[in-house]
Amino acid sequence: MKLFKSLLVAPATLGLLVPMSSNATEVNLNEIANYSDVEGIEFVNSFETVDSDEESLLAGGEGLVEDSSYDGGFSETTTASFGVDFYLGAQDDEESASGAETDASDDALTFGYSLGIGLNTSFTGEDSLDITLDAGNSTEGVAEFDGNTNGDALTVDGVSYTFPVGEATFIVGDSTDGSALFTTACVYGGPGNLLDDCANVNAGITGGAATLGASYDFGNGFTAATGFQTGSEVTGMFTDETLDAYAFNAAYIADTYGVSLTYGIVETSSINEDKFTALNAYYTPEGYFPSISVGYEAGDIGGADASVDEKTSFMVGLSWDEVGPGTAGVAVGHSNTIEGTDEAYQYEAYYSYDINDGMTITPLIFTKDNVTSGLDDTTGVMVKTSFSF
Repeated sequence: MKLFKSLLVAPATLGLLVPMSSNATEVNLNEIANYSDVEGIEFVNSFETVDSDEESLLAGGEGLVEDSSYDGGFSETTTASFGVDFYLGAQDDEESASGAETDASDDALTFGYSLGIGLNTSFTGEDSLDITLDAGNSTEGVAEFDGNTNGDALTVDGVSYTFPVGEATFIVGDSTDGSALFTTACVYGGPGNLLDDCANVNAGITGGAATLGASYDFGNGFTAATGFQTGSEVTGMFTDETLDAYAFNAAYIADTYGVSLTYGIVETSSINEDKFTALNAYYTPEGYFPSISVGYEAGDIGGADASVDEKTSFMVGLSWDEVGPGTAGVAVGHSNTIEGTDEAYQYEAYYSYDINDGMTITPLIFTKDNVTSGLDDTTGVMVKTSFSF
């Protein structure tokens, strides 16, 4: 009961968060100047051609251009995007059969945030250099939103460069997912962490140190992609000391449906590796009927005993694109269930609606089976407020 008493104050707290968005884009130009050498840089604030022998920095931070090629328009080389998520919620779990609390933070109303900055530059119009910076202090009570937990200091979350070679597309990067170019046939857009990968949990390899991937679009909806990632840059690539991961993806996407197959190999030691196969599909009917997404993954755990060497994940989700002013969805599934153990199913429902062009509110409620004898199931009620600018 403490969980739901705590949530009575949630609407009032959200009301306090809304005014905070008005200050999101304030910029201290004096502080920026302290980090810049502005000598020899000309700031252009109009579309009129400027005659100068020096390079011009176009308004909006789009990058330096040579005056000989500057025609008065904005450069398209560099863009920046910013996003902030506020999390508010509570989670009720881990009560013993007698009703005693086993976690001091249980039922507590908690708050957290995530900040993300994306920088993108194109040198040819067909390539893309991407840098992601993150910060955040998402807490246990709202952990299902999978927010950043690296603290208040900005850290580099990933660096990647995507470029074409003939008809194919390649990507190289650091701290980048090996599955970055994969196509997973799923249209469920729930905010919960357990089911948002549509059961493609391990086959679509993620969390790489150094990454290399490629994709090819055959046309008519058919695509194929492959990816490779290392577990560490220190021990090198393709070495016995490095735990690498490899994956392949094939997909067919039509107007109202799609299907994809992903196969991944993840090295867990110098002699063992896990192998996973994920199958995903979706269908989006016309009219007021919801779209449906289904995913299933089966894995073989290398080096494990025969009685516990299989791992499975499953999900099915329904999505409505128009429910009043927003979108809604429900889903059920389990993740990384070891052979011979009970599936810890999670059931979730969410509703997402735009307050304005740069602000979205997404409430989420979920319950997850607790397969440990004597412990209650986990229940969570939380709200995410997202700002983009």
